[in-house]
Amino acid sequence: DRNYQGSVKRGKLSEEKAAANRARIQGSTDYADLAAVDMVIEAVFEDPELKKEIFAKLDGVCKPGAILATNTSYQDVDAIAAATSRPGDVIGMHFFSPAHIMKLLEVVRAAKTSDDVLATVMSLAKRIRKVAVVSGVCYGFIGNRMLQGYFREAQLCLIEGGLPESVDAALYDWGMAMGPISVADLAGLDVGYKARQALPESERGDPAASRVPDALVEMGRLGQKNGTGFYRYDAETRRKESDPEVQEIIEREAAELGIERRPIDADEIVDRHIYALVNEGIQILAEGIAQRPGDIDVVYVYGYGFPAWRGGPMHYADAVGLDNVLARIEEFRERFGADNWTPAPLLEKLVNDGRSLAEWAERH
Repeated sequence: DRNYQGSVKRGKLSEEKAAANRARIQGSTDYADLAAVDMVIEAVFEDPELKKEIFAKLDGVCKPGAILATNTSYQDVDAIAAATSRPGDVIGMHFFSPAHIMKLLEVVRAAKTSDDVLATVMSLAKRIRKVAVVSGVCYGFIGNRMLQGYFREAQLCLIEGGLPESVDAALYDWGMAMGPISVADLAGLDVGYKARQALPESERGDPAASRVPDALVEMGRLGQKNGTGFYRYDAETRRKESDPEVQEIIEREAAELGIERRPIDADEIVDRHIYALVNEGIQILAEGIAQRPGDIDVVYVYGYGFPAWRGGPMHYADAVGLDNVLARIEEFRERFGADNWTPAPLLEKLVNDGRSLAEWAERH
């Protein structure tokens, strides 16, 4: 209702149209009310067991042929589909927040998703004016899987010598719609914290990359939602300002890990973030999770604020030259270790063959 009121106030909708839109929405807490629908989109929080429980209930209630979609942004759609007797009707529809504004829709095709369900969802995406990209099943799909390295580097740049303002400014000045630290505050630091806690320690990645955000969450600093995260936020305007306490926390955590902080220039900050995206994107192509480099570019331009004039991370890599990308990643491997910086085998092969991603796409 607040969204519609805001649209009326801004002149985007008439009062009559807003009222008509509201009249189309019905609420219910009874699963039986879903018996006749053509499609269900589940959008509960990222608890895989809860999602499986819900899909088992939907399986028992929904009519044959109903499309059962999950809005999960990370979880295994195959496992969710296996909770039903009709895995062919199950698909991922990962809307991006805020869903009434963001254009991107990741359509996740599970192993048993039927062709007609995929085609229907892609057609529906056009009807509701979304830009849809098909992804295979993996943790985080295309966009969020790549984002893990991007956010890892944001936190490592912080603890190694940066500040929230310097990391954000480097990426914003390069062209990103928001800096990665501001994005983390906007999303809620507790979201990543809960996701990490749900993973075994062996899968949580570089511990240095989570020390500062974990410390902030454990202090009750959750981001914009409660006014304090990496920044402080005005309760009325949400305007952010630097917080000296955060710098103290960063320096404390670095000292405990034995990290000697140093100045980090904007070029290093940008290359570490963008080439982390590029390297993981090339690995995603090699695994067949994304069908083509352009799909990854669409995901990042429409869903993650990547500057359209740079063409998306895959196009940008071709523009810079894959040989230059590989050389920089190899430099980072020497400086920071192979755990975070191992070149994708496909990147090495393309450089050895003298081919670009665009040329690779033509053959696939």
